[in-house]
Amino acid sequence: MTALPSHVHDLGMPEGPSPIDAAIARSIEVNGPKLTELKAKDLKTDQEVRWCPGCGDYVILNAVQSFLPSLGIAREDMVIVSGIGCSSRFPYYMNTYGMHSIHGRAPAIATGLAASRPDLSVWVVTGDGDALSIGGNHLIHTLRRNVNMTILLFNNRIYGLTKGQYSPTSEVGKVTKSTPMGSLDHPFNPLSLALGADATFVGRAMDSDRKGLTDVLRQAAEHKGTALVEIYQNCNIFNDGAFDLLKDPATGTQWSIPLEHGKPLVFGPEGAACVVRDDFGGLRIAETNQVDPAEIVVHDAHRENPAYAFALSRLSSQDLRYTPMGVFRSVQKATYDAMMAEQLDVARTEQPADLDALLMGNDNWTVQ
Repeated sequence: MTALPSHVHDLGMPEGPSPIDAAIARSIEVNGPKLTELKAKDLKTDQEVRWCPGCGDYVILNAVQSFLPSLGIAREDMVIVSGIGCSSRFPYYMNTYGMHSIHGRAPAIATGLAASRPDLSVWVVTGDGDALSIGGNHLIHTLRRNVNMTILLFNNRIYGLTKGQYSPTSEVGKVTKSTPMGSLDHPFNPLSLALGADATFVGRAMDSDRKGLTDVLRQAAEHKGTALVEIYQNCNIFNDGAFDLLKDPATGTQWSIPLEHGKPLVFGPEGAACVVRDDFGGLRIAETNQVDPAEIVVHDAHRENPAYAFALSRLSSQDLRYTPMGVFRSVQKATYDAMMAEQLDVARTEQPADLDALLMGNDNWTVQ
């Protein structure tokens, strides 16, 4: 049997040349070695990008295509898995491997891929409806397992593909085609949900903030484990201006709280506002000139206990005032795929794999 690379694990398949190994060998023979020095144009495809004119997805796509080459990963070693929704057209426009999968199940499919092929850079692209409604269970279990993948959650607070119904992140009172008298549902806070599932990396960025988005994406890509990045994305057709409070130069600095590890949480015009601890161990907003500098919270994204990051995620309300932007939490913990590989190694040592015996099972019946 052909020796497997160290990153590929023998799952007990019948002996003989691996079809995957043979395909890779043929590709290298025809096309030469994998290229890791890429440019943004190398990640573009021949497909017409079809989102509504002015959609925030264009900006995110451009940022991702411009950023990924800096990782030094060959296109053949990147995989983008998506579910259903406007954001889920992403794999068509990325010249990598990809899969446009089924509604809400992208994290589950990506889990199988990341666990069986830990050599790949696995990305999930999803939206607030796809990830937090039908896909809610898959998302939280992926986060708690800490599978090695990066999840980009485009949050536009609306169902765009189905033409403007309220979503799990729409604010209370939101008038849409499915809630003509206003939504009664209290929305999910995606980052609070992720931190409640003990996600090891949680970040937030704005679609139009190229620098901030790229910085968060870079940190997420370098993280070992599940990284969730919520991206505020404007749907200019069905929910236009949803994030204008944070985007408008006149109000953005007043209501956005930039997160930078090791730096005091001071924000607003001339640093007029800050974050301090309240009497119950939570966080609150204060006027900088009214508190002792020692009381101002210094951001610690590497704190093991998620309670601090969770408190940060609760500073903002549905009206987006006091919205932290950046990396909330980034800690290291054993990944599911690595632990699974270790179990397989132990099992293989204790008892050689026998696929035929597994399929036949211990109990057999003869039907006459």
